[in-house]
Amino acid sequence: MSENVPPVQTQSQDPDQEHDHDHEALTSPLLPHYQRASNSTSQLAIVGVNVCPIESLDYEIAENDFYKQDWRARDKIQNFQYIFMKWLLCFLIGCIVSVVGFCNNLAVENIAGIKFVITSNMMLTGRYEMAFLVFFLSNLVLTLFAAIITTFISPAAAGSGIPEVKAYLNGVDAPGIISLRTLIVKIIGSISAVSSSLLVGKAGPMMHIGACIASLLGQGGSRRYGLTWKWIRFFKNDRDRRDLVTCGSAAGIAAAFRAPVGGVLFALEEMASWWTSGLLWRAFFTTAVVAIILRALIDVCLSGKCGLFGKGGLIMFDVYSANISYHMADVPPVLLLGVVGGILGSLYNFLLDKVLRVYAIINKKSVTYKIFIACTISIFTSCLLFGLPWLASCQPCPLDSTEDCPTIGRSGNYKKFQCPPGHYNDLASLIFNTNDDAIRNLFSKNTDAEFQHSTMLIFFVTCFILSIISYGVVAPAGLFVPVIVTGASYGRFVGMLFSSHTNLNHGLFAVLGAASFLGGSMRMTVSLCVIILELTNNLLLLPMIMIVLLVSKTVADAFNGNIYDLIMKAKGFPYLEVHVEPYMRQLTVADVVTGPLQVCHGNEKVGNIVHILKTTNHQGFPVIDEPPHSESPVLYGLILRAHLITLLKKRVFLRTPVRIGSDSFRHFSADEFAKKGLGNVDKIEDIKLTEEEMEMFLDLHPFTNASPYTVVETMSLAKASTLFREVGLRHLLVIPKRTTGSPVVGILTRHDFMPEHVLGLHPLLVNSKWKPLRIALPRFLKIF
Repeated sequence: MSENVPPVQTQSQDPDQEHDHDHEALTSPLLPHYQRASNSTSQLAIVGVNVCPIESLDYEIAENDFYKQDWRARDKIQNFQYIFMKWLLCFLIGCIVSVVGFCNNLAVENIAGIKFVITSNMMLTGRYEMAFLVFFLSNLVLTLFAAIITTFISPAAAGSGIPEVKAYLNGVDAPGIISLRTLIVKIIGSISAVSSSLLVGKAGPMMHIGACIASLLGQGGSRRYGLTWKWIRFFKNDRDRRDLVTCGSAAGIAAAFRAPVGGVLFALEEMASWWTSGLLWRAFFTTAVVAIILRALIDVCLSGKCGLFGKGGLIMFDVYSANISYHMADVPPVLLLGVVGGILGSLYNFLLDKVLRVYAIINKKSVTYKIFIACTISIFTSCLLFGLPWLASCQPCPLDSTEDCPTIGRSGNYKKFQCPPGHYNDLASLIFNTNDDAIRNLFSKNTDAEFQHSTMLIFFVTCFILSIISYGVVAPAGLFVPVIVTGASYGRFVGMLFSSHTNLNHGLFAVLGAASFLGGSMRMTVSLCVIILELTNNLLLLPMIMIVLLVSKTVADAFNGNIYDLIMKAKGFPYLEVHVEPYMRQLTVADVVTGPLQVCHGNEKVGNIVHILKTTNHQGFPVIDEPPHSESPVLYGLILRAHLITLLKKRVFLRTPVRIGSDSFRHFSADEFAKKGLGNVDKIEDIKLTEEEMEMFLDLHPFTNASPYTVVETMSLAKASTLFREVGLRHLLVIPKRTTGSPVVGILTRHDFMPEHVLGLHPLLVNSKWKPLRIALPRFLKIF
């Protein structure tokens, strides 16, 4: 069978189970109308906003005779080239991602800044209707532009991209998720969407941008564009490309938050399914390059040449205080922040999951519906953001303020809005700003008297709702910054309530609230802790942040999974978890292997190969030697579909079934068996053979992986799943315990380990005594 085996849809025998939420969660909730008739079709998943077939990646190197001969032929210079190019590509990834990240911030600050300045100037002259019209139309045009280019050019660019890249690093290959078209749309669409005042962030898209840049640099060249430099041909395989994408995702987070160490830890904790010390070094080097170049670019802005970007503070928030101190009396409010943050974070994930399901149903109707939803959300957001500040009362400017009050223009903590001279609107100071400026206002020190209780409560509810309904629009949109804004407003509100019982100022409570909401929603600890510390430049907060993250994550894990895992599951990505389902220990691999099994012989007739390739979608085939070529049927190895197609294209056929060995090597080059670039996959339908050629033979031995991973049929499914994930396999051969009969029982692929497939074959496991343990144990293990 193939790695394209889809999950089997099961139907409950008990009517009461039709309403069982846990059972429904085991199916593909967003793909209810796509039937999978057989196990030979591709798995379907929602990529961006479209339903697409997906494949698995070949992280295992096919160590056939041809591969070994190619490596033996390489000298020390070529080995040096390979190592040198690894580090050079990491350097280039860091350079390009940092420049893109800086330009993104520059563009957002200036585009949104011009919009806010024009609107504010009109309000200063009393033209409130015209100010609203400008604000409303500019937001609508920016949102419409982002939705149109995403819908018609690259639907895979919609959303944050973190679930897609996380699935890719787990071994799932979806069309277009790291292509050049997606990269361009992600950059332009992210700038447009964030500038349109939608409550979306640019951290997730920046991570996706970094992954796209890394993948394109690791393509190994392109004949279409004349990029055929031999030095980069070594990277034309999924394993090296996976390492580069990991470095690119770390660079993207580092550029988004100017947090190089946090970027590395984010890639390690959340993104990568496979990690080595060598990869850790290269990722750290990549993010170090990002930090250095960002610092150099920010220095350029210190001279005031960056327009409304100001002096290039990027998103470093001013909450540092050398006199900060806390005591045991401050711990209970912090613990409360963590508990409530975990509850709110799990509620946020639950509601966002439900909203995305509704959007998926609407989006599949037509392109018009996708754009209509985006425009509707933009109109609702504009009306809400412009209307809510009118509900807030004007506050007199503080006499000891170090800033101009009221603020005339875009930046600042004291927005005038509709207030008389000498007064400011505290709600407008948060809403009538970019997300970065709103966070800066919430995190700022010595501003305990700046905001009212009602303002914080209104702003929290607004951000909570808008961030949920805005994420599903057809545009590049991240979750990191909206979650930080929402958590910061909630944390500051709690700080106001406990202001008479704690020594912590409201800005520090905002930081801790952001940490609690991040931990409750995204369920990360180490990486989030470091990112927040690098964001705020406040190492003294470390103990409090650690406590808040641990408490919020522990509380939230009792309710549901992290937001990115929920999105991946809803979209149908076959993600292999670290912890297997407990019931898999009760099954053997023979219990889930399904047929029919397609095999090739060591000397196979060309017509048979063509028939197998045309009638199946399998990507790997066992190669068997039988008498008279061997004393008994033996498993020689595994050959890939792509390699078979390459052999057919070269037409190195034999008239008799004999072994030619290394004589065939002179007809091929290593590039012909390398991983093709995006969109350049060869198809069997494109190969035209004569009747005479169909009767000839191919010797598959030199091109067959003679050392594939195999497991005996009595191995537990849990152990096989762990081996499959840890090694990063695409095919796992199952051999019989006894040597009589066929030398191979079947092939395990990614989808054979999916709960959908396992429970489809063994539906009684759904109601077994292991069900409570199956639900609770993975959540419990994630805590540790």
